[in-house]
Amino acid sequence: MVVTPQELGLLRSGPLDPPPLPRPRGPLTAFLFDALQDRPGPLAPPPAPADDPLDGDDSALALYCCYELHYRGFAGVDDRWEWEAPLLAFRGQLEERFAARLAEVVGPVPDEDDPVGRLHDIAGAGGGPSLSRYLEERGRLEQLLEFSVHRSAYQLKEADPHSWALPRLAGASKAALVEIQADEYGQGVQKDMHAELFALSLRELGLDAAYGAYVDVLPGVTLATVNLVSYFGLHRRWRGALVGHLAMFEMTSVEPMGRYSVALGRHGFGPWARLFYDVHVVADAHHQTVAARDLAGGLVRDEPHLRADVVFGALAVTALEGRFTDHLLGSWAAGRTSLLAPLQRS
Repeated sequence: MVVTPQELGLLRSGPLDPPPLPRPRGPLTAFLFDALQDRPGPLAPPPAPADDPLDGDDSALALYCCYELHYRGFAGVDDRWEWEAPLLAFRGQLEERFAARLAEVVGPVPDEDDPVGRLHDIAGAGGGPSLSRYLEERGRLEQLLEFSVHRSAYQLKEADPHSWALPRLAGASKAALVEIQADEYGQGVQKDMHAELFALSLRELGLDAAYGAYVDVLPGVTLATVNLVSYFGLHRRWRGALVGHLAMFEMTSVEPMGRYSVALGRHGFGPWARLFYDVHVVADAHHQTVAARDLAGGLVRDEPHLRADVVFGALAVTALEGRFTDHLLGSWAAGRTSLLAPLQRS
């Protein structure tokens, strides 16, 4: 008889409590958190930002927390803040700066006659250091654990931001997205949901699998990778970029996921810790074709004016993942933690 993680009590169950508000990191987050602890209503003029709008620690956390009101919310924060006009105006100001800086990082994106071919070119380009190869071949245990903590910000909500595209697509692209998302959500089986599998991996590594548990130690460069997909997902006008983002994720996933599994095995972790990665190796081998040919290809056939947006989404995720990789590898090469504080492990 095969014993499942669910039967072993390794999966979370019961009601999901929202996480607490994180600690402020500067004038923007201090302003935001002070407001969120009060009743929804008018806001005073916000302070001037003091860091990089894309991934500065204060700016990135402020935008991340505005977006989290559309996911799980925060303990003690009135849910009505989600659609409160003054807060949306504040978020809009953060987004304007985020988008302008993102456009600088990505650079101009001309209209593409063959956007699907361009996606394949981007996926195959490489060129930068490989985080997965580093962890597979020589990453230390504490570095592997830090990597898992960084990824928890997205993986514990895996698939959710991309699901915002579902009501905004039609035809072949919508069918392709449904196929991909159904796998991400475990075909409706709790133990097979990819977010559940990542929580299982965290527990097997002796880490906290609670949603939002590590936000206080995540630097802006990590939060920016999550803000990117939330930004695309929450704006219908960026549906093409959201499709390009997901397509690039799926098209570049198989080899890295296999390497992360090998890295865990090298440090003595067994099949439960590695299951999240092993499942992705199999699933994404199929998803990469569906995402490029049917999801992205279907969208640009139906809405050819979104061709450049699809490519922009792919370039944006590639750029921010590159900055994330540079931060981790640079921190480790300098002999310091890549987190804002040393990791505490049970």
